[in-house]
Amino acid sequence: MSLAQALCDVPSVSGDEQNLADAIVRSLADCAHLAVVREGDTIVARTNLGRAQRVAIAGHIDTVPINANLPTKFLKVQGEEHLWGRGTVDMKSGVAVQLKLAAELTEPAFDITWIWYDHEEVDAELNGLNQLSKNRPDLFDADFAILGEPSNAIIEGGCNGNIRVELRTFGKRAHSARNWMGENAIQKAAPILERLANYQAREVEVDGLVYRESLSAVGIQGGIAGNVIPDECMVHINYRYAPNRSPEEAAEFLRELFPEAEDFTIVDVAAGARPGLNAELAQSLIAAVGGVPQPKYGWTDVARFSAMGIPAVNFGPGDASKAHADDESVPVAQIRSVETALRNWLRGGVEA
Repeated sequence: MSLAQALCDVPSVSGDEQNLADAIVRSLADCAHLAVVREGDTIVARTNLGRAQRVAIAGHIDTVPINANLPTKFLKVQGEEHLWGRGTVDMKSGVAVQLKLAAELTEPAFDITWIWYDHEEVDAELNGLNQLSKNRPDLFDADFAILGEPSNAIIEGGCNGNIRVELRTFGKRAHSARNWMGENAIQKAAPILERLANYQAREVEVDGLVYRESLSAVGIQGGIAGNVIPDECMVHINYRYAPNRSPEEAAEFLRELFPEAEDFTIVDVAAGARPGLNAELAQSLIAAVGGVPQPKYGWTDVARFSAMGIPAVNFGPGDASKAHADDESVPVAQIRSVETALRNWLRGGVEA
C-alpha cells in the first residue's frame, strides 16, 4: 500500500508527469531482467526470456486536476480500509501493482511488456500510448493486453466507442420586438432536444457481454443579445455506442436520428473494442481472477490494442464511478486482490 500512496502523492496532472516518470525509471534501475525504454514521459519495461507468448500490461500515470485531495490518506469507509485521494482509483493503485510485479517477477510464464504512459486524461493526440504506437510500433508485439483501469478488481471486457458531434440549426436575425420578421434558430433546435429527452438507451449484447449505450446533450450555444432573434444554434452531443458499431456507423446513426440538423460536425470519435474474452489468454486470466466478467461502459485504451489486433481487457482496483471525483478512494482489499490474482496468473501462465 505504501507504493500506491507514494505514487499518488507525486502530483502528475496531465502535462506534468515528468517527475513521476523520472521516479518510475529510477525504481527500475536495479531490475536487470527488464529492458527499459523511455519515450518522453512514457516508460516501457520488457522481459526477453524467449517465452512462447507475450503479454502487454499498461497503465497511465497522469490524473485529472487536484482539488484539495492530496496528499493521500488511509480512512475507513463503512468499516473497510480505503486509500483516499487523487489518482487512487484512476489509476495509480493499478500502476503500483504493476510496478511491484514488474520488479519482483523475474521469471514469469510469459514475456511481459510493461507500459506506463502519460497524457491519457486529455486529447487523444497527446496520449502517450497513442504516440508510442506511432513512434515505436515494434514495442506493441503482444498476444494479449491488460489495462489497469479501475474495474472493481474484476475483469471488464472491451469498451464502448465514443463520438462527439455538433449539430447546428440556422435562422434569420431580427429585432425581438418583431420576431415574425426573423427565424429563431434556437427554437428550430427544439426537436433535437425533445428527441434526446425521450431517447431510450440501447442495451446491446456483444460476444456475451451486454453494453449499455448513452446519448446525451453535453452543451448548447445560441443567442446574440437579449433583443435579437438568434440566427444560429449549436447542440453538442456525446454518444457512447456499443462496440458492435464502427465509428462510421455511429456517425450515420446520429445523422439519421437528427434530420433537423442543417450542419453536422464530428468533433471527436474513437472506436470501441469488442470484449476479447474468447482469446486463450483471456480465458486463463478469467480462471485466475474468478468472478463474472462485465462490460466496460466508458472508453479506455483497450481500444488501441484491439485496433492492432491484440485482444485486451480492463483489470484493476477501484470503482470507476469514483474516478475524477473529489472523494476518490480505493478499497485496500481490492489492491491486494488484483496483485494476488495477477501475480498468480503471470507465474502460472495458461494453466493458472
